Amino acid sequence: MRALAVFIMLTSLQAAGAEILVHGHRGARAVLPENTIPAFEYAISLGVDVLELDLAVTKDNVVVASHDPTMNEKFCRGPAGTRVIREMTLEQLRRWDCGAVANPDYPKQKAIPGTRVPTLDEVLSLAGRGSFHFNIETKIFADQPQYTPGPEEFARLVVEGVRRHKLESRVILQSFDFRTLHAAAKLAPEIRRAALYSGPPKDWVALAREAGASIISPQYRLVTAERVKAAHAAGLQVVPWTANESNDWQRLVSAGVDAIITDDPETLLRFLNRRK
Repeated sequence: MRALAVFIMLTSLQAAGAEILVHGHRGARAVLPENTIPAFEYAISLGVDVLELDLAVTKDNVVVASHDPTMNEKFCRGPAGTRVIREMTLEQLRRWDCGAVANPDYPKQKAIPGTRVPTLDEVLSLAGRGSFHFNIETKIFADQPQYTPGPEEFARLVVEGVRRHKLESRVILQSFDFRTLHAAAKLAPEIRRAALYSGPPKDWVALAREAGASIISPQYRLVTAERVKAAHAAGLQVVPWTANESNDWQRLVSAGVDAIITDDPETLLRFLNRRK
């Protein structure tokens, strides 16, 4: 059933009453270290439709899964020296343990000591375990160019990785910084693109056009039924982030969203299954 819903997502907007897709945010951050293979494997075992992850790039141009451009010492432990991923080779980055301690912001999260930052290749290699898709965010900062390659190079590295695994039809590329979306569109127009947004209410259709995206991905508090209806009328899908509470899920379902990004995919799946 969920595999069918993923297929439908590729070809059409969600029909009224159709299944809402579940994106496991950073895998399943509520229970396991974020953006790690254990978190992604756990999310797959639950039956999520999409694995959501963030990308950074090492000094030797290896694309890796990390939300932060620097190693987050709240839950990562490593050697003295730089914490900036772009200033480390992959070999140096592997010395960091990002499962050493549980993230104190998530009471249910379990530490998994010895957990390393995975490469994009390692994450995409999980594709054979199901029909789920990948929603991957390029973490790039116009005001902090030292943290990443330029947008064209970043997009090239990501597209090459996706193509190595022949996963163009199973990948969404998302970003707050639309430069990488435009660069990717030139390299691989077949890969879907999502415009991330957080801030004062704006016209979602205009934002999607600015990004060259077929998906609008707003912060979940910005979602209203009227905005979703307008997006759908323009041929867009609506995939809000990151909602973790049942009252918010119910509001998003009632508004008619196509998918929900959550840190707690297990509980969201139970919530949605109870509605059937």
